[in-house]
Amino acid sequence: MKTLIPSEISPVQLQTVMQTAISPRPIALASTIDKDGNYNLSPFSFFNMFSTVPPVIVFSPSRRVRNGTTKHTLENILEIPEVVIGTVNYSIVQQTSLSSTEYDNGVNEFIKSGLTMKDADLVKPKLIEECPVNFECEVLETKSLGDQGGAGTLVICEVKKIHIREEYLNEDGILDQTKLDMVARLGGNWYSRNNTNSLFEVPKPLVTKGIGFDLLPEAIRYSKIFTGNDLGMLANVEILPGSNFHSDEKIHQNAQKHLLENNIEAAWQILIK
Repeated sequence: MKTLIPSEISPVQLQTVMQTAISPRPIALASTIDKDGNYNLSPFSFFNMFSTVPPVIVFSPSRRVRNGTTKHTLENILEIPEVVIGTVNYSIVQQTSLSSTEYDNGVNEFIKSGLTMKDADLVKPKLIEECPVNFECEVLETKSLGDQGGAGTLVICEVKKIHIREEYLNEDGILDQTKLDMVARLGGNWYSRNNTNSLFEVPKPLVTKGIGFDLLPEAIRYSKIFTGNDLGMLANVEILPGSNFHSDEKIHQNAQKHLLENNIEAAWQILIK
């Protein structure tokens, strides 16, 4: 196994390793404003949700690796502690990437990227009309993680209002994951796209307790056919559905087909002698 000591490699090498290994990462398209009324728009993939009640999301603008300077987004937030965070899907990924260009201070990336400004209800920064979801946020706190190039600053935001484009809702008025077509950041120039071709569901563990790997019958646990994922599904039952099970590999292959369709019950029925 290759091992690395962060202090023994360059910041660029370290960033490449971390951003490639820690992926996919959701993208925050952050809309801010400075004290002079200049609007700014920039994407950040050091981003996620960290609390539901209160609703808190965090993103981190990093200092530029080459010279340690801070980004306009952070400078704006320190002046006006408000931000609109838009989510990014495939239909705006190229415009989002364009907005990451390091234009001069005061240049409006909304105009450069062709994305549309829309008045927010509670905060001064603008909504991004094309984003599937916009979060109007108050910045609760910023926490610097260092002053060298590559050091981040946590921007801790409380969501005050949420705007959702209706075309991404299902018939029950709930966000539909299959319609969103979200994108995420990987390493280098790579992104991932989450559409119906790549989405899959994993049944959540039982509210009661699944039996676990250790209680799977040996004929199942030591199968040459079943993967760790397969066994994880089979172990997510409250009780074994029988007492005697097939060890035949062809039968395991048939059961595996049902597991690929998330049909655990059908897989177990095949496995019972």
